[in-house]
Amino acid sequence: MSKVTFGVIVGNRGFFPAILAKEGRQDILDVLKKQGYGAVALSMKDTQYGAVVSLEDAIKCAELFASKSKEIDGIIVTLPNFGEERGNAEAIKRCGLSVPILIHAEEDVPDQMKIDRRRDSFCGKISTCNNLRQAGIPFTLTTSHTVPVKSAQFAKDLNDFAAVCRIVRGLKNVRFGALGSRPAAFNTVRYSEKILEFAGISVEPVDLYEILGKIDRLGDNDRAVQAKLAKIQDYTQTKGIPAEGLMKMAKFGTVVDRWMKDNQLVGTAIQCWTAMEEFFGIVPCTLMSMMSESLLPSACEVDITGLLGMYILQLASGTPSALLDWNNNFAGDPDKCVLFHCSNLPKSFFKSQKMDYQEIIAGSVGKENTYGTIVGRIKSGPATFCRTMTDDVDGLLRVYVGEGQFTNDKLETFGGYGVMQIDNLQALLNYICQMGFEHHVAVNLSQVAGPIAEALTKYLGWDVYKHC
Repeated sequence: MSKVTFGVIVGNRGFFPAILAKEGRQDILDVLKKQGYGAVALSMKDTQYGAVVSLEDAIKCAELFASKSKEIDGIIVTLPNFGEERGNAEAIKRCGLSVPILIHAEEDVPDQMKIDRRRDSFCGKISTCNNLRQAGIPFTLTTSHTVPVKSAQFAKDLNDFAAVCRIVRGLKNVRFGALGSRPAAFNTVRYSEKILEFAGISVEPVDLYEILGKIDRLGDNDRAVQAKLAKIQDYTQTKGIPAEGLMKMAKFGTVVDRWMKDNQLVGTAIQCWTAMEEFFGIVPCTLMSMMSESLLPSACEVDITGLLGMYILQLASGTPSALLDWNNNFAGDPDKCVLFHCSNLPKSFFKSQKMDYQEIIAGSVGKENTYGTIVGRIKSGPATFCRTMTDDVDGLLRVYVGEGQFTNDKLETFGGYGVMQIDNLQALLNYICQMGFEHHVAVNLSQVAGPIAEALTKYLGWDVYKHC
């Protein structure tokens, strides 16, 4: 993940103690540096204490931000005192950046309420937000109305805001690859390329025949093939897997890597059932797991909108995502269910894992043609789930997102699986069914539902349901 950089506007107001602006500027720059974020801000030479008060200050700030537009992922307005509401809004309007904006107000301290240390940031924040609202500019608020910039709460708000910024920037000019056609039996993974394109998300298709044709031209001793084979064997336990199958995987991975690089793709959705097994003799699951683990998410069954959910979760958290099925009820508990795939989960999801064969379709195409899954139990811990769909009837992108916990409940089955606990799960399942969402859901081992909902709703205008 690339470093997130913020444009910083330090608010000040002439008849409030300016020393607070000086201190506040240094405080927030110190916090950003400590948290590993970049900052673009007026210097102490540009304006009094590097703050924005007048229209002239706002223009200087806007020009600075415009000159650094390729670097700036979001803007933070910090109010060490009341702040100049018009100056803050003018700087944002004039810079021309279409990025998320966080409004922060420092809190007053009861024994520092005399004229030399009184902030009134509590009040000034309301005025700044009012001006942005009048200008039609969306913005994000801290959890509490006022919060010390050096506090743990602000650090959490800052990290959530960085996730919002990564999502908004990351969804600009996205390119996904669709390898093969969707399985005929899976109407559920239909989607609209046009709705996605309107949202800035392009899909580059390639025929499975073309991929297999390029594989056929590769020799076993090709340097790239041998390198891929070594990576597969380093990635997971391959004991008992036929050498012929591993070689096919290495060749498939080599061709897909080249195709992705040539087309500048950030993720893939790959055909599986059952052409690849019948006519090539492997499943691509481990290779897809390796891509997802490397932050190049890969989804089953040409589920492009499932891939989009994986990518959004990855942008928010900076960690790998998986695509799973909402698959089974669990032990009569209305707030628990089994999430499962056969599987291509990133290996970081598992307690332990190994390569195996695909048990579900082995009976129809033969075990020898289904080697390549990566299987195991998902480790316990917090998780976020997300699903996107193109609603062709209403002509929009629709999303649900929420959080849960993978548990240690006893369960013996196959594939990649875990038991998840979600508060008020039955209401969520009712929503999924009523709205016609797919049976696949993207999952990430983090808790980032808030930033996802904020980014997609406020800054991108998607239709989002945040569960609980």
